[in-house]
Amino acid sequence: MTKLFWNVLKVSPVIAATFLSANSALAAEVNEQATSVAQLSKEANNIGQVTSVSQFSDVQPTDWAFQALQSLVERYGCIAGYPNGTYRGNRALTRYEFAAGLNACLDRVNELIATATADMVNKEDLATLQRLQEEFSAELATLRGRVDALEARTSELEANQFSTTTKLSGEAIFSVSQAFGDQVADTDEDPNNNPDLNSNTTFSNRVRLTLNSSFTGTDQLQTRLNAGNIVSNSGSAAAGGTGTNMTRLGYDGGSDNSVSIDKLNYAFNFGKRIRVKIDAVGGELNENVNVFNPDFRSSGSGALSRYGRFSPIYRQARDGAGITVNINPSDKFTLSAAYFASGRTSGGVTNASNPSDGSGLFDGDNTIFAQLAFKPSKALNVGLAYARTYQNTANADGINLFGSTGSSFANNPFSGSKTEADNYGLQLSFNPSAKITFGGWAGYTTANALTGTDRDADIFYWGTTLGIKDFGREGNTLGLIFGQPPKVTGTTNIASNPDGNGTSYHIEGLYKMKFSDNILVTPGVLVILNPNHNDNNEPIYVGTLRTTFSF
Repeated sequence: MTKLFWNVLKVSPVIAATFLSANSALAAEVNEQATSVAQLSKEANNIGQVTSVSQFSDVQPTDWAFQALQSLVERYGCIAGYPNGTYRGNRALTRYEFAAGLNACLDRVNELIATATADMVNKEDLATLQRLQEEFSAELATLRGRVDALEARTSELEANQFSTTTKLSGEAIFSVSQAFGDQVADTDEDPNNNPDLNSNTTFSNRVRLTLNSSFTGTDQLQTRLNAGNIVSNSGSAAAGGTGTNMTRLGYDGGSDNSVSIDKLNYAFNFGKRIRVKIDAVGGELNENVNVFNPDFRSSGSGALSRYGRFSPIYRQARDGAGITVNINPSDKFTLSAAYFASGRTSGGVTNASNPSDGSGLFDGDNTIFAQLAFKPSKALNVGLAYARTYQNTANADGINLFGSTGSSFANNPFSGSKTEADNYGLQLSFNPSAKITFGGWAGYTTANALTGTDRDADIFYWGTTLGIKDFGREGNTLGLIFGQPPKVTGTTNIASNPDGNGTSYHIEGLYKMKFSDNILVTPGVLVILNPNHNDNNEPIYVGTLRTTFSF
């Protein structure tokens, strides 16, 4: 415990400094609203034509100007206003509202004169227009100046916008984290041979830029660039790691900030109730179907841990290539089906694009997935999922049944032999109120070795989540996650079961603080009891402060 106390003291200054930096950045933030061409067009389209001045609720019928405008509108139908009878915007004075109507009437009269229909405009109306123009000369000048500025702004945006079909969005993560505890976890029954856990405080980052293009208005081509240097906590003692995948962060990956296209896909509608998505690279089931964990599913704004984001059954695509189809026969049901050539080689090549033996679209690692989502009410959402997976050793991470969640034995129970597995999952989310969300999942897997001795293994896991919105402050979310990562519960023809020495428990607490629409700061702590399902291992803690910038 003395070592644990000093580790906490060691990481505290870094966390405090990060908080101070975040507050300084917030104090200097300028609250500016960005206007897009689409927004300007939308405002213009919302304007309707009004044919009677009496529809303007802000105009008094006793004013002489009302009388004059009434006559002009009824004669020429020239004033443009809002159909609900009021004006909107920043023009608080009625004089500016009349100036807008007067300007429309002047344009209408000029149009009639220009088209040789001047006889339609009598002298009395011209005199009225002249009087009104003199009365509202200052307001007309201001109005025309604003219109000119608006037109210039619109032209500038149209000339300088990134693309007429593509939108750019981004996310940047600053992460301060440290794993601490007495010893590195292992899988044997001797508690005296574990190395000391000597992990240092790290400050690392991840950046993602996403280009979303639409060519029909209902389709989307997504291209994502990714770079990061967040080293996994699961390494050996020599690498400052914890010896277990159970301590991994939900957004780790990369080491040198090399930029790569980590996701490329195209989604489109096939009729009114069918959505099809084709992943060329970076395919993830958790991006394509409902995972029933809305508060914690995102790597940038969800749970801090890898296991806390969603059930491992949604990790079966393994950044591969494939197709996902979602069918919505009604508002209460969603049917999902997917096929993926899963995984990549050590060089980053997807199995789908590798023509060598044991790879390719159908001969290499693959996953067949199906899910039925049932929403009997607004508060309850339930999902039943099934995945049939086949894995050989062609992938960079070898056999990895649960995407590096749970024990190493659960992910690779047959020491690298070709493996096929049937995965069953039950997931649900429940909202007793608008601010409280309960979630959970349970999964069961039967795995079989396809080479060597006939062997099989049964694996089980579960998790529960609680999210409380607007906790302490509007926009903030308190999160609690508790569960058991994947564990081998039974084997056949396997000499020993390392997972039989105990049961690991995942305990996670986090608090998402929304400082603005673009800045989210999330402190939290992860506790793993009996790491690697081994009662002989000491608890391991991971303290993290994640700051997410989205734009």
